[in-house]
Amino acid sequence: MKKRILAPSILNADFLHLSSEIDIAEKGGAEFLHLDVIDGVFAPSISFGANIIYSIRTYTNLFLDVHLMIENPSQYIADFVRAGADSITVHAEGAIHLHRLINLIKEHGIKAGVALNPATPISLIEPILSDIDMVLLMTVNPGFGGQPFIKEVLSKLTMLSHLKSSREYSFAIEVDGGITPQEALWCSQRGANIFVVGSYIYYKETETKKLQAMKNIKKSLETGDSK
Repeated sequence: MKKRILAPSILNADFLHLSSEIDIAEKGGAEFLHLDVIDGVFAPSISFGANIIYSIRTYTNLFLDVHLMIENPSQYIADFVRAGADSITVHAEGAIHLHRLINLIKEHGIKAGVALNPATPISLIEPILSDIDMVLLMTVNPGFGGQPFIKEVLSKLTMLSHLKSSREYSFAIEVDGGITPQEALWCSQRGANIFVVGSYIYYKETETKKLQAMKNIKKSLETGDSK
């Protein structure tokens, strides 16, 4: 059975107590921490930059999964590498020279991923699938946490998984947006193996409830029971 990875997203975490929110991710058995960098131009809202990621890096050994939702990402790759990113994912929609950008990330010795918005077809990235470490399928439109899962993306996930297996590609498949135990199960059944979970965890009021939310996701992935 392929490994399934839970990647809590801190976009909706309590930044006044960010270290405690990261502790919860670690206690809940997360291996990745998903870091959404949003510039207010490529996607609405503004989140945080390399300085926050550097602070997180000094605090935790979790794999830092940096997701850039910004204009001109090539200008900032080195900054995020220096800040401690273990992987950087860029949007196909925001990259004029996508192959060059992926090579730039890899030249820094870290993993490179490509993200697709819900309405963007898989065909846009077919030419570079052999070069990337991960494909991130957005299951909401980027910019805000707490949005409902867009079910239409499931068919795209099925297509991507088939393409991966038929051509023997090795990239991971990550899903991000509106993930609860039920959506995690749907996506897992269709080939996803990294699950970004934000509001379902961090909108809970107490540490106990947040840890239970993580347990619920993991149970769904391990047993197929989303209840």
